[in-house]
Amino acid sequence: MKIAVIQATTRKNMNSLLVDMVKKSTKGEYEIVNFGIFPNEDCQYSYVEVAIMISLLIETQAVDFVVTGCSSGQGMMLACNSLPALTCGYVATPQDAFLFGRINGGNVASLPLGLNFGWQGDLNLQYTLDKLFDGEFGVGYPAQDAERKCLETQLLQSLSQLTKSTWLDLLDEFPQDLLLKILQRKNVMDYLLKYGQNKKLVEKLQTKM
Repeated sequence: MKIAVIQATTRKNMNSLLVDMVKKSTKGEYEIVNFGIFPNEDCQYSYVEVAIMISLLIETQAVDFVVTGCSSGQGMMLACNSLPALTCGYVATPQDAFLFGRINGGNVASLPLGLNFGWQGDLNLQYTLDKLFDGEFGVGYPAQDAERKCLETQLLQSLSQLTKSTWLDLLDEFPQDLLLKILQRKNVMDYLLKYGQNKKLVEKLQTKM
């Protein structure tokens, strides 16, 4: 599994901490790719704009999972769940993270990186990430209900595919000024152009650049 880390500009001071904790939680089992937003950047990216980048990274199949967040974590979760290919959980506690990973098996986790992040907040963040990656995704929980939980998750994913457009459908009608800003984020675009497996989408994105 290839895991991306990217968070909104409002919490860019948290980027290195978030990356280090994801690496610690995953224990070297997965490739971690850090897209920022970095502390030394002047360009501002809202949680909506970052969610668009996340959606493109996932739908091009350049990465498999994304750890993200904003000040509260809620805005990022809502933005992600409105976009193609994403099933995003709001994971504020270790319990949230464990249940999201085991039951919902989504592909994005949004963390509150400002709200209630007081003394020892880094410990809660680390424990939350530890439980997120504590076992296989989407296996169901608890054990006696695993089959039912998996079927419900599959139904949710099917409904999401049915009710959401794909980026191939959206690109021509998407607000072009917003799309241009996203396409100008070089580290994200270079990566998905190089590693994206959805070749039709990658090729169409190239025509927009």
